[in-house]
Amino acid sequence: MTYTAVICKEDEWYVAECPETGTVSQGHTIEEAIANLREATELYVEEFAPPVRQPPFLTTFEVPAYA
Repeated sequence: MTYTAVICKEDEWYVAECPETGTVSQGHTIEEAIANLREATELYVEEFAPPVRQPPFLTTFEVPAYA
């Protein structure tokens, strides 16, 4: 099964989240964060039935900056 990884840089860590399952992990590199997220998601799916839903639609948007 294919899942989505959303990755953000927070200080010295990359934080990876899977929106389909709500699992989150981190790593010092993007690759490490994804590997850790994969492991966390595998453990989640072993314990709980994965929710059946469409893949998320990802996009970006801007918010005006106020001084």
